[in-house]
Amino acid sequence: MSDFDSDYDYVPAQAEGEWRLPPGLRRALPFYFRRKWVSFGEPIPLFEHLHTVFGRIAHYRFLGTTIVFVNDPDWINEILVTQAGSFVRERTLKRMKILLGEGLITSDDPIHMRQRRIAAPAFHRQRIVGYAEQIVDNAVAARDAWSEGEEIDVADGMMHLSLQIVARTLFDSEVTAEVLSVRDEVNTIMGLYNFLVAFPMLEKVLHLPIPGVVQFRQARRRLDTVVAGMIASRRGMSREVLEGRGDLLSMLMAAVDEGDGTGMSDTQVRDEILTIFLAGYETVANALTWTWYLLSQNPDAADMMYAEVAEVLGTGDAARRATIEDYGRLRYTEMVFAESMRLFPPAWAMGRQSTKPVVLGEYRLPTGSHFFMSQYVMHRSAEFWEAPLEFRPERHTAKAKAARQRFVYFPFGGGGRQCIGEGFAWMEGVLSLATIAQRWRLRFVPKYPVVAQAKITLRPKWPMMMRVEKA
Repeated sequence: MSDFDSDYDYVPAQAEGEWRLPPGLRRALPFYFRRKWVSFGEPIPLFEHLHTVFGRIAHYRFLGTTIVFVNDPDWINEILVTQAGSFVRERTLKRMKILLGEGLITSDDPIHMRQRRIAAPAFHRQRIVGYAEQIVDNAVAARDAWSEGEEIDVADGMMHLSLQIVARTLFDSEVTAEVLSVRDEVNTIMGLYNFLVAFPMLEKVLHLPIPGVVQFRQARRRLDTVVAGMIASRRGMSREVLEGRGDLLSMLMAAVDEGDGTGMSDTQVRDEILTIFLAGYETVANALTWTWYLLSQNPDAADMMYAEVAEVLGTGDAARRATIEDYGRLRYTEMVFAESMRLFPPAWAMGRQSTKPVVLGEYRLPTGSHFFMSQYVMHRSAEFWEAPLEFRPERHTAKAKAARQRFVYFPFGGGGRQCIGEGFAWMEGVLSLATIAQRWRLRFVPKYPVVAQAKITLRPKWPMMMRVEKA
């Protein structure tokens, strides 16, 4: 603790009537706003502080609400799996309903269960393997656009690559003006994310001329117009034609609920398309960016990955493009990608709100409590990882994964709400890395500080400059 901290600021585990709260902050969070670990829009320092001071569980209060931070894999399993029926999405994600509607990220059961059931076939392994060629095509185009010796912002480059891939696989399109419009409006709204989350009773003032609210409202209107046009262009097609197109938008429009035989309405399709776009575009791009940075800082691991790529895909005149068959052979490359998502998980935290009293070990928490779990904090915890800040891809061998406790590593969440596109993300990341590594090494150029910014995803705050060199 710093000199400014004192025992007076903290309370041990305590009973309050029928409840027993874990240790935590004595006062409401605003009292601590002058502390270095409390900063508007940057919750990771707060989570790290709570973990350092109190251990695996802690609580604080904000606006009269009990908030519990959990960094224990057994209790995370209780929240996400065993007692999942006692929770709904907490207010941060509920607030995103103003953009994503009742998509898979924001909806609660029974809507979530039905939407997931309808969408699942579009993400079946046999479906997503068909996208491998498109991923490699776009990765080849990205690497061929670079020249030896040039300096690039790899964050921008990976965003462009991910946009190309999501345009092809989601919309069966090149990056057209429509797709760029979707990206631009989503980026505008993401830039307003902290404002939108913090604004009290936002849903009731969306019609008022408040500057940030007006900007959001205009971006959402433009976004809805573009997506509605994409959906309308397919509505006259038969189910057979839609299924034959192969892109995710068409498959979602063709899918039906096996329970009642109905499909998604235009509004439901819109919500899922924006959800998939946001998740598929942002998360993989950021994961790839952090991977290239970590490879540049860990030459031994980089050498091993490049050696594997050369062995699997050949060198010189014998070199060939990666295929879906190679995906399972690029084991070390996958381990590199996995270790990158340990240190810089694109989905850096999760939240739930209890709908009934919840018991976690000796603690009994009241209805309406908010629970947060952070992949970023868990993945860097010394209780569960040896030398947690070191980049060690070997942590992700099959043997190591089998021995690892559940929810010590969970970059794609877990339980009934685990990311439906996880398989696609792994394939995109591994094949993109291998394809670019066939030609180039990327050397970090320290022009800007390396700072992770926790918004909807964990992205670099500043450009990530790299020099392109021959592999």
